[in-house]
This record gives sequence, C-alpha cells and structure tokens, in this order.
Amino acid sequence: MNYLPYAYFDGDIIPFENAKVSVATHALQYGTGVFGGIRGYRSHDGASTNIFRLKDHCERVIQSASLVKIAFPFDVKGLADIFVKLTERNAPEGNVYYRPFGYKSGYDLTPKLTGVDDGFTLYMMALEDYYSADKGLDVMVSAWRRVNDNMIPARGKVSGAYINSSLAKDDAQAYGFDEAIMLNEQGKVGEGSAANLMIVRKGVLITPPVTADILEGITRRTIFTLAQDLGIECEQRSIDRTELYVADEIFFCGTGAQVTPVASVDKRPVGNGKAGEVTMKLFNRFHDVVRGKVPEYSDWLTKVPVAVAAD
Repeated sequence: MNYLPYAYFDGDIIPFENAKVSVATHALQYGTGVFGGIRGYRSHDGASTNIFRLKDHCERVIQSASLVKIAFPFDVKGLADIFVKLTERNAPEGNVYYRPFGYKSGYDLTPKLTGVDDGFTLYMMALEDYYSADKGLDVMVSAWRRVNDNMIPARGKVSGAYINSSLAKDDAQAYGFDEAIMLNEQGKVGEGSAANLMIVRKGVLITPPVTADILEGITRRTIFTLAQDLGIECEQRSIDRTELYVADEIFFCGTGAQVTPVASVDKRPVGNGKAGEVTMKLFNRFHDVVRGKVPEYSDWLTKVPVAVAAD
C-alpha cells in the first residue's frame, strides 16, 4: 500500500512511521476499536480532492465508537476538520483512502470497555479502484454467518468483528472465488465480506434492510438516492438465498467496492454474466458525482483545494 507521509495520532499530525502503539494495547489484544473507510477523489478538473460524504462518515465513526464506549475529544465538525488538515498536509496527487481508527489504548489486561483509555488516529493511502468494473466478480455464499446485533453490532464498524469477514473471504478465495456473500442468522442474505449488496429483479433495485445485520452503509444510502433520482424503483426487504440465483443483476457497493458487478453466484451466472443496465447506470452516475460533475450533489463533497496543500 502507498501510505502517505503524515498521520494524525492522538492529537498531532506526525510522520506516518511514528504513529505506533504498544503490543500491550487493549485494542490489539481484544479488538476493542472502531474504524471507518472514506474516499477522496481528485475532481474532474484537477482542482481539488473531493472527500466524499465526510460529515456522514464522521457521524458514523462517532456512532460506532459509542457502541463500544470509546469517547473522542471532538465532535463531528472537529473530526471533519482533522480530515481536511491532514489532506492539506499530505497533498495527495490522486485518489485517496482515509482510515480513521478509534481504539481502547490502555494496557488493561481484562476484556472490558469501561475505564480503559481511548485513542484516535487517522491515516491516508493512495488508492484507485479496489475492484475492476470490466469483469464482474465470481462469488460464493459463505458457510460463515454474519454476526448479529446481539453478538457484535454489525451496524457499526467494530474492528474485532472483522474476523467474521476475514473467515468468509479467505474461504471464498481458497475455493477459487473472488468474494463471499454472507447470510444472517435468519438465513437471509446479508452482505458481502466487507460491502453491502444489491440485486435487480425485473427492473426493481432491492437491498436488505438495516435490521438484517448489515453495516449501515453510506455508499448504500448514496446508491439508493441516485437510483430514486434516476427513476429506478427501489425496495428494502429481506432477500432469500435463491433470489441470488434468479436475479437479473447483482452488485456490491461500499467505500472500497464503490459499485462492483457480480458475474456469478455459486457458479451460476447472474443475467448474462456481465454488468447489467441498472448497475452501469448507477456506476456511471456515482463516479460522475464523486468527481464533482453533477452540481446537484455538490453538498456531498468536501473540497480540499490542491492549491492550498502544504509542501
């Protein structure tokens, strides 16, 4: 990974290589941390880095932190300001990915939450497309079930929960697939290993509700808004496993995945095995929006001018 030279670490912007924690750190031992994933896109005119839906992402990071009793010394605006300052300091030359991480920084031996010190860091890396849209993904339905709300709250990005995702994706790749689709404890479709999932049936865009033990995805919300504005009928409801086999289109969406078509599920082709019409409409609209080509969505973009970036 091409990490950028500066990181924010517990109150200061410092060289990335100096942003370190002890091996005794509570979050390292017990997974007591929360993180976010946010993208910054170079604008179509090259004038700015557009941080996508920064306020929404900051709200989710703080909400996730509250689930595991992590307190930050800043509010949503204060957190957003850190993103802007770090972007100016790092002066990215292209598209970037931000990783905020709140964590239990104490050295307490006991797996608990109350009374353990908190820390926060934010770093950046250069990142283009995580998956190629030219070829859809071949995926399998995983034997690993998605964690539910009474185990580890799936609606937040709790770091320890991602062993669940890692087990599913590792199995999928070991069996020759690109990705996994996880079912929840009710046997209904949840999401990918680390991305929300949508299907299209007879022109209707369908995705599981937030009560289906999925991440409350910001890109997911974005795609639903774009679809409605494009006149595409939308539903949020439970999805059966076999609906994956008869869907006309399937795609993953998320900060990393952006909009990524699925070509097959359990060796069964989705549609004609290529990205469908609805998927590509949303793919193209999404990429136009994040690069600042669609003025009506400009409030989703925090524009950090390239001209003010630090040397």
